[in-house]
Amino acid sequence: MNNVKTFTEKAMELNNGLLHLLPTWVPRVFCIPGRRLKLHVDDLYALGAKRGGIDERWFASTCQADNGPGTPPDEGLSYVYSDGSKMLLRDIITEMGSDILGDKVMNKWGALKIFSKFFDNMDALPHHIHLGEYHAKNVGMEGKPEAYYFAPQVNFCENNFPYTFFGLEPTTTKEEVMECIKNFEKGDNKIINLSKAYRLEVETGWLLPPGILHAPGSLCSYEPQWASDVYGMYQSLAANKPIDRSLLVKDIPDKYKNDIDYIMDIIDWDLNVTPNFKEKFFLKPVPIGNTKDKGYLERWVVYGKVQGKEVFSAKELTVYSGYKVTIRDTGAYGFITVQGHGKINEIAIESPNMIRFGDITRDEFFVPYPSAIKGVTIENTGQEPLVMLKHFGPDCNPDMPDKV
Repeated sequence: MNNVKTFTEKAMELNNGLLHLLPTWVPRVFCIPGRRLKLHVDDLYALGAKRGGIDERWFASTCQADNGPGTPPDEGLSYVYSDGSKMLLRDIITEMGSDILGDKVMNKWGALKIFSKFFDNMDALPHHIHLGEYHAKNVGMEGKPEAYYFAPQVNFCENNFPYTFFGLEPTTTKEEVMECIKNFEKGDNKIINLSKAYRLEVETGWLLPPGILHAPGSLCSYEPQWASDVYGMYQSLAANKPIDRSLLVKDIPDKYKNDIDYIMDIIDWDLNVTPNFKEKFFLKPVPIGNTKDKGYLERWVVYGKVQGKEVFSAKELTVYSGYKVTIRDTGAYGFITVQGHGKINEIAIESPNMIRFGDITRDEFFVPYPSAIKGVTIENTGQEPLVMLKHFGPDCNPDMPDKV
């Protein structure tokens, strides 16, 4: 503990109350990189072709990526960087939780329960599902709600399929879905025929409880989510690429891997066939106050309770050129700088144009609870807006707008 405390105190002293995070890159074997993460083209397969292309960058993560055999033990985990050394954010929070997240969050949750990421794919993903609490516990995991925001800074092109399938048509029967599951290894099981696609729109988003089938489209998404990499692929063919059945039953106990009733039970049927799906789960940014004359604009981009609980939230902060502002928050948060350059608490930050695998960037930081409630001072020293995306865990923003 002394080593962790010494490292953390020095790191926060060097960065005026902040923790500087290194980029966390995650590959996926079933994806094709969308090339909008600013990662150099020669580094898209930096972890080897067998591991898959890098199409995700995780932010302020204490959650290990579940990528099957060959996955390093620290894949998906964020490192804090300080004076030539690094340490896992997870280890720091384990040892110094209240100093980083505050007493309220640590006493209730005992950890940083969420992370965020950029997901950047060339095509649409297969129709898949994230497990709810009951089924996730059966494999020693936690249920996984998630949300999306399509930031303009990482969506200069739409790639191959800027539409997302959500849920099932309200007239769908359980027998139709069961037939798709039975046909998983017969080529295209046609489950997508039972769903509905929505045209994705930059500067909007979606809030998604667990148990809902979805096939994310090809916009690059900023995704606050619960820290549990638990899922099942229900579509057998996507972008003309077959999906191995092992991904359908990845997080199903061995005794149920051939049990269609169990696989069906993971689907939250009522949410999937809800007739007003967009009205219930679509998100538009909500301004926080009228502050443009003060040199900045802050908006809620992810908000609303999931199944009655405040699980996560996210804000987009824009500071205009030449302005210096102090922003106070009610909980710890991680942030990624997506446009411009300037300073936060007199520490240089910038959104890089190009990143090589292994580079130390200055676009990602974690703001511990004491610094968040005191307030951080952000200065835009450039000619364009300085834009940051900030994600928060549970019980940090009770004043956020309600949605679900």
